[in-house]
Amino acid sequence: MTVVTDQPILVTGGAGFIGSNFVLDWLQGRGGPVVNLDKLTYAGNLKNLESVAGDARHIFVRGDICDEPLVADLLERYRPRAVVHFAAESHVDRSIAGPDEFLRTNIQGTFALLQAARVYHQQLEGAEREGFRFLHVSTDEVYGTLTPQEPAFHEKTAYAPNSPYAASKAASDHLVRAWVHTYGLPAVVTNCSNNYGPYQFPEKLIPLMIANALAGKPLPVYGDGQQVRDWLYVGDHASAIRMVLARGRVGETYNVGGGNQRTNLEVVHTLCALLDELVPDSPHRPHKQLLRFVADRPGHDRRYAIDARKLEQELGWQAAESFETGLRRTVAWYLANQAWVQDVTSGAYQQWVQQNYGARGSAAEAAR
Repeated sequence: MTVVTDQPILVTGGAGFIGSNFVLDWLQGRGGPVVNLDKLTYAGNLKNLESVAGDARHIFVRGDICDEPLVADLLERYRPRAVVHFAAESHVDRSIAGPDEFLRTNIQGTFALLQAARVYHQQLEGAEREGFRFLHVSTDEVYGTLTPQEPAFHEKTAYAPNSPYAASKAASDHLVRAWVHTYGLPAVVTNCSNNYGPYQFPEKLIPLMIANALAGKPLPVYGDGQQVRDWLYVGDHASAIRMVLARGRVGETYNVGGGNQRTNLEVVHTLCALLDELVPDSPHRPHKQLLRFVADRPGHDRRYAIDARKLEQELGWQAAESFETGLRRTVAWYLANQAWVQDVTSGAYQQWVQQNYGARGSAAEAAR
C-alpha cells in the first residue's frame, strides 16, 4: 500500500477513552496530523488530550458523526489518508436502559461516515486513492457469549449479539462489510476485547472499583462475579490499530485481545490487593471488605475470549502488557489523577463544555 505520510488521518471519537489513547499514541509516534471529531458527550473529554493542546498536528472539531455534511466538509477540507472510527455509545447498562442513542450513534452514525467516505474515496486519484483506508473499531461482544469449554472467538465466529449495544455494533460491522463489497470502499474491521487503562470513564468496571474503593463505597459485583472477560491494555490496542491501519488487508477483520481471561471477581480482588499495597494509609483497608454482590444485569454474557492469532501471525502484533503490569500502571495512573476523576464524575467537565461550546452555533457552521 502506498502511503502519503504528510496527510492527516480523521479520527472519530478521539476524545473518548480508547480514541484519546490512540490519538496520544499516534502523535507521540510521529504518525502525522490528526483531525479529531468528537461530540463531547459525557464520555468524551478534552482533558484527556491536554498534553497535545499546543501541538499543531492535533486539530479538534466538536461535532456529531451523524452530521454527514460536516463529515463530508472535513474530508474535503483536510483530505485525510484514513478514517479511524472509534465514536460509539459503548456501555451495556446504558444500552439496556435506553437503546435509542445506541442505534442512532452506532448504526446511523457509521452509515453517515461510510457514505461520506465513499464519496470522498471515489474522487481520489493515484497514490491518495490507493492508500486510503477506513478502519472501523468494534467489539468482541458482537460474537455473543461462550461457555467455559468453548474456544475463543475468531474472525469467522458467527455473530450472536445479546445486548442492544452489541446488536448496534454488529449492525455497524455489517454495514462496513457491505460498503467494501458493494462500493469498493477500502475498509478494515477490528474487534477488540475489554479495554482498560488511563482516561476510562468511571462507569466501567476497573475505574469504578478504583474510585469506589478509594472513597470507601461498596464495590458492586454483578451476580456471582464469575463472568469472564479477556482484558486488553489500551496502549496495546492502540499499537494494534496502528499496525492494522498500516498493513491490514482490505475487507478483512482482525480480532485484538490481550490474552488475559479473568473473572470479574478476580479483577476486583486483584484491584483491592493493589490498592492495599499502593495506598497503605487508606482507612478502608483491606479494600476487599467493601465488595458487595448485587443482582445480575439482564442478559449478562457469561464469557468473552479473543483468539488474536490472525493479527499476531499475519501482521506480527503482540500485546506488550500482561494483565498484572497493565493493571498496576492503570491503578497508578488513577491514583495520580484523582482531579481528573473528580472532574468527570462531578459534572464540572460537562458544564465547561456547555460554557465553551454552547453559544458557538452548530458544529457544522463552526467547522466551515
